[in-house]
Amino acid sequence: MHRDPGNRPHDTATMLAERIGASVSEGRVRMNTTLTLAAIGADAILLAVVTLVAGLGAGFFLCQILSGRSLARAKAEAAQIIERASADAKTQAEALRLDAERQTLARKEQFDKETESARAELREVERRLAKREDLIDRKEETLAQRESSLAKQAESLRARDERSQAREAQAEQLVQQQTQKLHQIADLTVEQAREELLHRVEADCRLDVAKLTRKLTEQAEEEAAKNAREITLMAIQRYATEHTSESTVRTVAIPSDDMKGRIIGREGRNIRAFEQAAGVNIIVDDTPGVIVVSCFDKVRQAIAVESLERLIADGRMHPARIEEIIEKVRKEINESIIKFGKEAIVETNLRNVHPKIIEAMGKLHYRTSYGQNVLRHSVEVAYLSQIIAEQLGLDGALARRCGFLHDIGKAMDHEMEGGHPKIGMDFAKQHGEKEPVLNVIGGHHGDIPSTTFYTPIIMAADAVSSARPGARRESMERYVQRLTQLQDIALGFKGVTEAYAIQAGREVRVMLDAAKVGDDEAFLIAHQIAKRVSDEMTFPGEIKVTVLRETRAIEVAR
Repeated sequence: MHRDPGNRPHDTATMLAERIGASVSEGRVRMNTTLTLAAIGADAILLAVVTLVAGLGAGFFLCQILSGRSLARAKAEAAQIIERASADAKTQAEALRLDAERQTLARKEQFDKETESARAELREVERRLAKREDLIDRKEETLAQRESSLAKQAESLRARDERSQAREAQAEQLVQQQTQKLHQIADLTVEQAREELLHRVEADCRLDVAKLTRKLTEQAEEEAAKNAREITLMAIQRYATEHTSESTVRTVAIPSDDMKGRIIGREGRNIRAFEQAAGVNIIVDDTPGVIVVSCFDKVRQAIAVESLERLIADGRMHPARIEEIIEKVRKEINESIIKFGKEAIVETNLRNVHPKIIEAMGKLHYRTSYGQNVLRHSVEVAYLSQIIAEQLGLDGALARRCGFLHDIGKAMDHEMEGGHPKIGMDFAKQHGEKEPVLNVIGGHHGDIPSTTFYTPIIMAADAVSSARPGARRESMERYVQRLTQLQDIALGFKGVTEAYAIQAGREVRVMLDAAKVGDDEAFLIAHQIAKRVSDEMTFPGEIKVTVLRETRAIEVAR
């Protein structure tokens, strides 16, 4: 039978216990036998006792022998088990030690990595701190150098100031000495000596200066007058077309005064419907035979006049009919605007013109400036500009385009704030016109600086077209009255010494007393003058208010 070595001590002890138990059982059997035999007799009892004692001794001896052997075998087996357990324990202890060493090495490596990373961060921080310290040191050196330089400059300035003061004192002493010597020699006062010197210089130089000035002036005037006269006369002569002076119609004739009541309608419903649909003001007063149509927009005014004439001729006056006629006339006028614009483009031979520009130029047919039709004025300026530009060796086609479009802003200045040069320049730029044309539109009244040669050419052509006989008309009394009113408004403010209306009333120049008015008050006065002009005067376009404040320091040296 095969036994597991690990269970040998247990099996041995079991066998030993079984043997002892067997011996004890055997002894008990024997005692029972002896007691049984005791009944037989004393001898038998004695024999039985002796036999029992001998059996017990033999059994005990035998048990001792068997127990000694079992114990020796058990000790040997226990020693072997202990050795094997010790070896297993050593093996396990070695494995645990190796595992602990591996874990220790891993933790050490991780610790070394973390330590190295921390050291790297510390080195980076140290490097940055060192760099910052170097930068601070350089800045300190630079500041020290600047302080040293400033100190040297201050010392140099103090020395220069001292030298200047010394030289001024020396110069004053020399002047005083020379003045005293001159007084002693000439026996003259300071004023007498100055007058004598000026008389001598004036006498010596007067004739030469007068001759030279006269010669240069005459030459310049001759050349300028000759060239300007030739160019202007040639331009006017070559564009000597028939001119007509048109004015915007503001009154509508009526057959009788009874028509005024029909135009007004019951409780004014007809005239309110007409004003609302046409966007104009109808003035019905005591003037016999006429009705006044008032509107800043000349296109709306033309629509209103034509519609009112048709309604008067038709005789039917009610809101529905009024709206129908006005809408019909508006379509016709819009078509005529496109037609007039295209005809003008064809007449001036322009190409690549945006449709919106054509429409805007067509609106100028209904716009007048002092009785001069603005569209015809634009065509006239276009050809005058072309002629002048060609005489000067410039591009005549470009000059013609610039001259034709220079007043395009007047087609929409009643709809937007600002002057027509700025409005026209923005409109033309939005629809593809280039820089020379834009500068002419924005600067033909001097609102912006001229950047091309074409701007002064168009300015000259514009002046020629406006100033020729019969081009424009305006009552002289009315014109003078408007300029006088403009100047009087400016002169009515405190601190204003002089006021001049220039550029045909488009600008007013105001001179202030610098001793009474400061710079901040000058801006306030300009704003107040502009506001009062807007409130009290009626004028086309805009009026520029320029306030000038000049300080002069005058001292007489004796």
